[in-house]
Amino acid sequence: MSEGTMQRRAQRDPSVKRLHRVLAGAAVVPAMLIVAGCSSDSGSDDGKDKAAGSSASASASASPSPTVRAAVYKDLPEACDVLSKKTLDDLVPKAKSGKESQSEDISTRAGCSWDSLANNGVDGSQFRWLSVSMLRFESDTTRGAGDELAKEYYDKQVGDVQAAEGAEDTKSEPVTETGDEATAVRYDLKKKEGTFKQQTVVARVENVVLTLDYNGAGLAGDKAPSADDLMKDAKKAAKEAVKAVTGSGDGKSSGGDSESGSPSMPASSSAPAKD
Repeated sequence: MSEGTMQRRAQRDPSVKRLHRVLAGAAVVPAMLIVAGCSSDSGSDDGKDKAAGSSASASASASPSPTVRAAVYKDLPEACDVLSKKTLDDLVPKAKSGKESQSEDISTRAGCSWDSLANNGVDGSQFRWLSVSMLRFESDTTRGAGDELAKEYYDKQVGDVQAAEGAEDTKSEPVTETGDEATAVRYDLKKKEGTFKQQTVVARVENVVLTLDYNGAGLAGDKAPSADDLMKDAKKAAKEAVKAVTGSGDGKSSGGDSESGSPSMPASSSAPAKD
């Protein structure tokens, strides 16, 4: 049978046409399955990525905000009232009312000073000068807890007093029962008026640093006062001033964590200047 005859027969035979359609359909099915399979895998990966992204977002939003231990003292007592009248009469007997230091925020920085000149006629005179300054540190999430900041300042303040310019015969000693920690520093300071016996007590109670300065001199021929007596009075006054801080009542918080973002401490970390 010739090829042309076979083709004409196939065109007339319906069974041959059905066979051709079946074979053609069978060839298409694997390709469709492959496409469907690829589409299904791609959708599964997208779902996993979205789920992972949602989980990471939820984890990030659940991260706790930074906290820091709250400062114990929230304000300071009136600087000119931290010492009793009896103490002032003993240390600066001829003093008038105290002179309050300038401060932009007395709840953070406060100070007061007194001076006394007892004229003994031809025997000369006795001069006394007393100053109390207080610096309070607030807790800050970026800088740390208030008591830790106060500790840093306390150490620096003690070092600065020990290295005072012109100081002679400097001596230091710890002071007990005066806040959380306290140091007394004494030295002689010679001026044209005479030799001044300087006594300084630096004390820290929680987040507050208190510096008490007390000096005396014999002028116009009078003898210099006893450094031991001056130091004894300075320690007593410093202990009294610390009690005024701890007994401020309204300024104390119950502790705990704080999320305060900025300290109330002034930009300058030095103690108030002496008048």
